[in-house]
Amino acid sequence: MFPDILRTMPERIRQWVMPNIRAFIENRQPAIWLLSLLIGLSVACAAILFRRLIGFVQLYWLGDTSEQVLTVASRTPWYMIVAGPTLGGIVVGILITKFIPSRRTSAVADVIEARALSGRRLSLREGLVSALTTAISLGAGGSAGREGPVIHLGATLASAVGDRLHLPDYARRTLLAAGVASAISASFNAPIAGVLFAHEVILGHYAPRSFVPVVISSAAGAIVSRLWFGDSAAFIVPSYQITSYWEFPAFALLGVVCALVAVAFQFALFSAEYLARLSPVPVWALPICGGVIVGLMGVAFPHVLGVGYETTDLALWGQLPLMLMLMLIVMKTLATAATLAARFGGGVFSPSLYLGAMTGGAFGIIAASLFPDLASSQALYSILGMGAVAGAVLGAPISTTVIVFELTGGYALSIALLLTVAIAHGVNLALHGHSYFQWQLEMRGLFVQDGPHRAVLRNVRVMDFMTLPEKDAEPEILDRERHPTTLKPADTLETALRLFDSSGHTRLPVVAEGKNQTIIAWAEQVTAISHFNRRLIAASEEEHR
Repeated sequence: MFPDILRTMPERIRQWVMPNIRAFIENRQPAIWLLSLLIGLSVACAAILFRRLIGFVQLYWLGDTSEQVLTVASRTPWYMIVAGPTLGGIVVGILITKFIPSRRTSAVADVIEARALSGRRLSLREGLVSALTTAISLGAGGSAGREGPVIHLGATLASAVGDRLHLPDYARRTLLAAGVASAISASFNAPIAGVLFAHEVILGHYAPRSFVPVVISSAAGAIVSRLWFGDSAAFIVPSYQITSYWEFPAFALLGVVCALVAVAFQFALFSAEYLARLSPVPVWALPICGGVIVGLMGVAFPHVLGVGYETTDLALWGQLPLMLMLMLIVMKTLATAATLAARFGGGVFSPSLYLGAMTGGAFGIIAASLFPDLASSQALYSILGMGAVAGAVLGAPISTTVIVFELTGGYALSIALLLTVAIAHGVNLALHGHSYFQWQLEMRGLFVQDGPHRAVLRNVRVMDFMTLPEKDAEPEILDRERHPTTLKPADTLETALRLFDSSGHTRLPVVAEGKNQTIIAWAEQVTAISHFNRRLIAASEEEHR
């Protein structure tokens, strides 16, 4: 019997392995793995060029290409501080009105929207123009982050590859996440965080089929970044320690304070955006007005200009006094709100880290004055604050925690950081209900946090499932007495299902806009429900394969 088993073992192994190999090839996984490598390398090079372009733009008003904006701006004449963002606003105004149809630059929310909507594509031309506009915005002193625009640039390049090769939707979304992972990895020198951010924020799930391509792309981005910038993390962190476990209630309280700062920051962004939309100032002039505002703020507080990494470093090293850090929390919030509302390009990641470092540093000084024998170093509180504010604003507590680990090299503070980030995230949800990206998407009518069923209901149109008449069929004239309820091709699936339910009909006529007397198609309730179910099943399969 045993020899028979040995003889049949190769055949059994073949029957077991071959179907898996065939499925692996049929799903085009080898091609997707190779494309993810190429995308990772390309996105990392694009991220490096983006950072170099920011430095090049700085030359015209600071005369320096380094990231030490505070040091250089402190010895620059006041009129150049005002002129830099103002002249940059003129260029930005021209670019967004002439070359960007949406009249705004793109960032992370646009990538999430492209992932959520299968038919939504990221235009390569608009993506490149948006990246150029953002580099000019940040190089001119705009108070915003560079990571969100780089994420969008990476996703745009990945989307262009998927479009050119006519890949299926799941493969396009996987490559989209791969581009994002490489962008995060190259920007922060944080490959693990790149993988987690792509899954947590962009994909919204951890499908095994997507994991390998995302890791390949993130690793490629990290390698290219380290070859260019070196192995050091984004911030050089001084030594720190947790003095006592009795200090953990203070860490929890810091989480609450950081949540309040994050909520105030988001409301400032929303309010500034609302005021800008109500303003009679034309779109082309908004960046000019914003540039003047940011420039005047920069005269008094040059710490708020640009991405702000130098000032964040100073907070980590305890080189900023308490009152200045408290004032910078307010000024950076206002400067970033004015920058983004004025249609300058930029993201919110770097400002969130900045605000967190100031909040944590100020909290640490106050804690040390109240409990000198228990309080840890100011650097520790600044690191915790960075993670807490950023996690609350981005709505990504897991990847933000890992980003802070990799940015600072501070794995020893894992328990304290997890506690602080979690409490800040929870309090933000209790007070605000969603992240900054989710707010941006809700302003466009997209509610991704409600699950895939909500996206399907609101994004599938009647034209996607209606039945067209035969080519030679006579056009049908609508009889309002028989069919008082009608649908239009652009109506959503949610509207159709509600009309089926309220009217009691299982079949409704579809009429064109402006031609309400001619029936162009018919919509069946059974077909609508079947289409709904198929889309939900496809989404579930993608999340678990």
